[in-house]
Amino acid sequence: MADAFQDGWAWWVIGIAIGVPVVLVVLTELIGGFARRGNPIAGPLKLLRNWVIPFGALFALLGFAMQSPADQVWVRVVATVFGFLVILLVLSSFNVALFANAEPGSWRDRIPTIFVEIARLALVVIGLALLFSWVWEADVGGLITALGVTSIVIGLALQNAVGGVISGLLLLFEQPFKIGDWLDAAGVRGRVVEVNWRAVHIDTGSGIQIVPNSSLSGASFTNLSEPEGPYSATADVTFSTDDPPHEVMSLLIDVADALPVRIPGERAGVTYGGGGAYHVSIPLPGPADAGLARSMYLSWLWYAARRRGFALDGDSTDPVADPQLLRTAIAKIAPTLHLREDDMEPLAATARLARYGVGEVVLPSGVIPEDVLVVVSGRAALAVEVDGARIDVGSAGPGEIVGHTALTRERSQAVTTASEILTVLVVPRETIDGLILSRPRLAAEIGESLELKRRLAADRMAELGISRRLIADR
Repeated sequence: MADAFQDGWAWWVIGIAIGVPVVLVVLTELIGGFARRGNPIAGPLKLLRNWVIPFGALFALLGFAMQSPADQVWVRVVATVFGFLVILLVLSSFNVALFANAEPGSWRDRIPTIFVEIARLALVVIGLALLFSWVWEADVGGLITALGVTSIVIGLALQNAVGGVISGLLLLFEQPFKIGDWLDAAGVRGRVVEVNWRAVHIDTGSGIQIVPNSSLSGASFTNLSEPEGPYSATADVTFSTDDPPHEVMSLLIDVADALPVRIPGERAGVTYGGGGAYHVSIPLPGPADAGLARSMYLSWLWYAARRRGFALDGDSTDPVADPQLLRTAIAKIAPTLHLREDDMEPLAATARLARYGVGEVVLPSGVIPEDVLVVVSGRAALAVEVDGARIDVGSAGPGEIVGHTALTRERSQAVTTASEILTVLVVPRETIDGLILSRPRLAAEIGESLELKRRLAADRMAELGISRRLIADR
């Protein structure tokens, strides 16, 4: 027994028998604590506990406790496996230390995973080469030379394909855009949905356009999502040179500011370029809303220009500006206003027809209407604006009146929009006042209708739990 301790192998046996279980228990507790906190260091510790420690103990048992010859095959095999596991442990630890907790936007965060994987593979190959040289006394110099020459030949043969991959890797590293950004690149405009080694996939709205990375890296492109902040959608429109520029510019701004996709608090901008040409800039949350905003704006502008008598695109023709259509509409709504036969012509002399596009604001909130509107066809939606959102409180169909507060001289507390193509008869306030003087029943009906709509709006707000007294104007 004295010889065993004197030779040292007994100490190795005792150390392995006692030390390995203790180390494994300690590592298990550490791994459990780090895993509960979501710490990435738990990964390398699991590798240490499950693989490195057992093979290290086996190597120590063979090489030191049992004192097996170093050139024995099993000793070399165990030493090779143990060395390989140590290499993986070191690389995994460095990966956790450098990249697991990288701050967003830092150079460590921007490095693509493929770069890290390639570097890890290279270090593993170098480590294995040194390991085989030390353990097996292998000559790896010739192998490294052959691999270098082969790599050069393959690189020359695949330089075009490899060039695209390198361009993709450089784009991934620089990160001039990310998934979800909008690009205007190589004649393609759309949202980035995928970025890989070879190409960028852009959703143009009509399909996925695949743009090679080599094309992007060799040319300029625009990231429409940078910098963060309001994005301006633009529209170029023309009017007749007979239309007063300042009145046209006021109309263009009013229509743009009424768009629901516009950023609240940001005003649209208009510049006049002469010759009836105008450039409109609409502030939006991002490029994703540009197509919808431009389509909605141009359609609303068509109706608004004709209501104002302006010649959009040189055409001022209004399909509803027909005396016969006006008389037909007056006859249709005659029961609403209690009209008699001798009222038709005087009303036709002061009233007019107006049309609104789907979603267009017919009567905004917070204004005193100058006219009373009677719905001829279509339907209007009535809503109350609360904290920037619109809460529907009713609707108005054919024969119903919109803008009752024109008669009470009160500000409207609700917004009226066209839920479908809407045609209304616009009757001046003075004309309605004249009708009311000779028709007491009309005044009573208008008052009852106004109170009913106010009550319905209040009930709707109470139903939603909004404790605010709102007067719903229609």
